[in-house]
Amino acid sequence: MSKPLILVVEDDPSVRNLIVTTLKANEYSFIAAGSGEEGASQAATHNPDIILLDLGLPDIDGVEVIKQVRGWAITPIIVISARSDDSDKIAALDAGADDYLTKPFSVEELLARLRATQRRLAYMNSASSSSVFENGGLKIDYAAGCVYLDGEELHLTSIEYKLLCLLAQNVGKVLTHKFITGNVWGTSWDNDIASLRVFMATLRKKLESADSERQYIQTHIGVGYRMVRL
Repeated sequence: MSKPLILVVEDDPSVRNLIVTTLKANEYSFIAAGSGEEGASQAATHNPDIILLDLGLPDIDGVEVIKQVRGWAITPIIVISARSDDSDKIAALDAGADDYLTKPFSVEELLARLRATQRRLAYMNSASSSSVFENGGLKIDYAAGCVYLDGEELHLTSIEYKLLCLLAQNVGKVLTHKFITGNVWGTSWDNDIASLRVFMATLRKKLESADSERQYIQTHIGVGYRMVRL
């Protein structure tokens, strides 16, 4: 698996140095920015494969950076922030972030998140051109990486897309939290399960806002989730 180019947007010199030192030690290519405007400019100039983004930036909020990038790119964005409230996570995920890592974090967890993101990128790039999933009004075009509901395209983040694909590939089966997080994040840490609940809530909100009459995803409390065959 080739190493991606990573953009680090972090204003705290000590945290930025920790991240770039970790990336360098693991032979990742990287560029760094210390503000939101610089980060958005670097993203447009270098078109990185993955963005690591702080929210508390000195000029503009990280959520605004996410919105700017999402205006032209689907580059995976991993938020690394000291903000731990669910409302902050939901705001970042709704804006288009793909993952959320809370400070303080371990180097091992950061590397695991990067490896999982690489696997998601490889998965989407290797999808068969003739592979399409349909269930009721839901259609997933794996080759194009697009999702449609009653003919209208749904705009999903890469993690929402991967979650939906995993459920679709196991339609009718209850998938445990551990199975889902292991396949999507590559780990099953507490942060992964907490993030899963947030991502599943945003995914269901998008599905239900487009089609309130049909429930595609069923929650099995304390166990996991299942896609219902319609």
